[in-house]
Amino acid sequence: MRKALAVLLGVAALTAVAFLALTEPAAYRLLRGESSLPPDHVADLENGRVLFIIGGCSQCHVTPGQDDQARLGGGYALRSPFGTFHVPNISPHPRDGVGSWSPADFVRAMREGTSPDGRHYYPAFPYTSFQRMTPADLLDLFAYLKTLPAVEGRTRDHDLPFPFNVRRGVGLWKLAFLDGRVFTPDAARPRSWNRGAYLVEGPGHCAECHSERNRLGAIIDQRRFAGGANPEGKGRAPNITPHPTGIGGWTVEELSHMLKTGETPNYVSVDAPMTLVVRHTAQLSDADQAAIAEYVLSLPPLVGAKRPE
Repeated sequence: MRKALAVLLGVAALTAVAFLALTEPAAYRLLRGESSLPPDHVADLENGRVLFIIGGCSQCHVTPGQDDQARLGGGYALRSPFGTFHVPNISPHPRDGVGSWSPADFVRAMREGTSPDGRHYYPAFPYTSFQRMTPADLLDLFAYLKTLPAVEGRTRDHDLPFPFNVRRGVGLWKLAFLDGRVFTPDAARPRSWNRGAYLVEGPGHCAECHSERNRLGAIIDQRRFAGGANPEGKGRAPNITPHPTGIGGWTVEELSHMLKTGETPNYVSVDAPMTLVVRHTAQLSDADQAAIAEYVLSLPPLVGAKRPE
């Protein structure tokens, strides 16, 4: 009996040690590697502004109850099947926002989902897409964020039930679903297609809403862009693959027009929350709108899930 108990305690101790080792934020960096920052990088604020727009940063991080899209004090309550996430302050406030962060801190947060003080960020923050961005682009985005108004005030902690409130567990999630790869252009494709692919898969993080997810909240690769449930429980994000159940039959011009105006080829306005997305895509250049359309219409056509009646 004592021997069996000793074995059980030994197994429990080894399991605990393994859990702590694998969920340590540094473990991800050790296994996946860390991005090197370009030396002597000179920030391109206009590029940072474009990335801010396509990323829709203000859509989640703007302080609720006011119209200034540059005041990124956070506070929005994002409800999900895992609990309620309270979106943080990412203004350049030195105490409450990202004002005291180093460039390396910002790149690590965007690519690894790790805070400057070594905590895991929950993947409600779509770093699974932002990891595709180049370090230079992330530095430009950070430089642009630091030109915006500093907003005082921290948001409240997330409201998550057990076991989702055990933040260390996110480390295992990352090892399973965060591959750490930066976008690689396809040399066989034109520059416009690669530009569209980069914007959609990286800063635009389109798959985060338009895809089905498994029980752990990760995107199902085989259902990428085929439409997904609204994480807040109201309706579905539509299928945006070129299948008849999605946007099959649309032209690049028609999809570009939708990104500019919110109007579909059938003269129907897109539903919310896509109206908020169009508020951002309408500010992109015609070339970027067309590049996004070119890439999206080249996706493999997938049958979308039937919307509930």
